[in-house]
Amino acid sequence: MRVVAAVFFYPRGGSAQVVRSLARALPRAGWDVTVVTGSLGAPGERGHAATFYAGLDVYSVDYTPAAGLADPLSAPVPFQPSYEDRPGSPDRIFAAVDDAAYERLVSAWADALARAGAAQADVLHLHHLTPLHEAALRFFPEVPVVGELHGTELAFLRELEAGAPPGWEHADAWRERMRRWASAARRLVASAPDAGEEAERLLGIDPARVVTIPNGIDPERFDRRPLDAPARLAHWRRRLVEEPRGWDESGVPGSVRYSEDDLEPFRAGGPVLVYSGRYTAVKRIPLLVRAHARAGRRLSLRAPLVLLGGYPGEWEGEHPLAAVGAAGARDVFLAGWHEHDELPAALNAADLLVLPSVADAFGLVLVEAMACGLPVIACDAHGPRTIVEDGETGWLVPPDDEEALAGALVEAVEDPEERRRRGSLAYERSRARYAWPALAEQLAGVYAEAAGS
Repeated sequence: MRVVAAVFFYPRGGSAQVVRSLARALPRAGWDVTVVTGSLGAPGERGHAATFYAGLDVYSVDYTPAAGLADPLSAPVPFQPSYEDRPGSPDRIFAAVDDAAYERLVSAWADALARAGAAQADVLHLHHLTPLHEAALRFFPEVPVVGELHGTELAFLRELEAGAPPGWEHADAWRERMRRWASAARRLVASAPDAGEEAERLLGIDPARVVTIPNGIDPERFDRRPLDAPARLAHWRRRLVEEPRGWDESGVPGSVRYSEDDLEPFRAGGPVLVYSGRYTAVKRIPLLVRAHARAGRRLSLRAPLVLLGGYPGEWEGEHPLAAVGAAGARDVFLAGWHEHDELPAALNAADLLVLPSVADAFGLVLVEAMACGLPVIACDAHGPRTIVEDGETGWLVPPDDEEALAGALVEAVEDPEERRRRGSLAYERSRARYAWPALAEQLAGVYAEAAGS
């Protein structure tokens, strides 16, 4: 059996990690996988499709020519739109994309699917609700589609529900397209248990058609391998001083630099806290910086906070470095973007992961941290509340509650025994519930049902 797994965006976020992990795991469940994806940059760069999906059967739509244009939507293959509105970014909000650019995107993706042999596939697995679905409906109507909701499209639809902001003049057309695409899929897969209820409200879908399969981890890569004190210090020296990748508002990796003296809080022996993710508004990084500064005034020891991630040059709202300055925060470090393969080492050089995001449909980095033995602090909302057991595997705090987040940080830092207890439970439960081989078997069952076999 063969599935064409397609994702509209070039590799940069959680959905790309999911596609890659599934493509590696599904053959053991009886399904050969061809990946169709967006691509950005030259071979060897982080957004380049063949580089990111190395070792897999990959076909791509190249967004590179459009990225440098004054109007990235005017290219024969327009630059990928986004569910997030970031002024000045080449990826414009879907709701601002007109019909002509939309048709060019549909054409480009129809060509990519054809090159990948979509007509001969048993199933098309289309990640996100994007023009990919329109290309499949028009040109490959006989091939069953399994759609996947990653949460960003639901967040976009929630914004539309509240009223389209100025400049979103095509919002109604995109809402109707997304509803039509969702209706045409044989099954919709979602990582969050409450996605079915949201799909019913926002997309008009019978929630019984939504199958919940959480995102997962490779248990061999994400494992508990804690570093001793010298190795831990060496890890952060390399990431922050010797090979800096943190960036300021210039967007240039390495434009934020630290000295050996700046590593004093890592030498002091207190717990290391990490955030990992993009610098989007829903992640609430400025709130985290303020909560860490507030907690620091009540702590008996220093607890450095390392911000891992932030795709170079891409941020919404207040830049994290500006938030550090405004809060007068100390011991907050911008480590910059690191590839997914580098994340296990960083997690094993830390003691706690903090994710204050208010709109994650799942929260894969929570599971990855837990699989490395870290307890986590997250918001009591959406996907994270289904992953984190408050008082057992971590701490849940109300969304956008700076004082509650600061209180959880103080409790976690000041009580190492409780931190270790919750970390041990996190390790056991994450590996039992979220290992990719078992999840791939579940997805293979969905494919077989959709294909009628």
